[in-house]
Amino acid sequence: MSGLPKDHKLGKVYRYGGGLTGTALLTFGALGFVNKLDFFSTSGKEIAGLSSNGALSLISVVVGVCLLGCAVIGGNTASWANSVFGWAFILSGLVNLTIMRTDLNFLAFRMTNVIFSFVVGTALITFGMYGRVSGALPPDNPYWRERHGLPPEVQEGEDLEMEALLGGATDGDRGADPHNMAGIATRIEPGSPAPLLSGGPILGGAPKQQ
Repeated sequence: MSGLPKDHKLGKVYRYGGGLTGTALLTFGALGFVNKLDFFSTSGKEIAGLSSNGALSLISVVVGVCLLGCAVIGGNTASWANSVFGWAFILSGLVNLTIMRTDLNFLAFRMTNVIFSFVVGTALITFGMYGRVSGALPPDNPYWRERHGLPPEVQEGEDLEMEALLGGATDGDRGADPHNMAGIATRIEPGSPAPLLSGGPILGGAPKQQ
């Protein structure tokens, strides 16, 4: 999808979710630098209830800045950034869980860090995928509309109830009327067949069913 309609409510979810998470990570990383932590210390030092070292502080700052930058851009950029970083947090939690008690624990992870990674990852994925993946998206949802060949913004005169029942229409079904988004015949000539369901959309000139 090229972009959400301007000021769409879904954009606020992507912005605020990524922005708040990015702010928290940036603060956590900055506190690590303030405390002058050893860069690759495997024992770490407690910062805001989590174990940290210089490397983890740097990563937190970088990820926080990226999330904040994408939140400022908004739209699909913020949505995908939340999703990608969310899965990265989940993966980080799994990997660091396996190496937590070894010399490879270069990010000084403890169990609280692992739990934090899972929680933040799940939250970011939820923010990023909100309004995109569901079997019951409404017909005014821009992602539902894109999948059904409709413009992202609701057009004047659209019958959203009918579209929800029919599942949208293709460009060829709409005819010359740009507002007839569900392909519904608005005028029937005398003697012409009544509109019939043909595949999905209602077509004014559909062949008579046998």
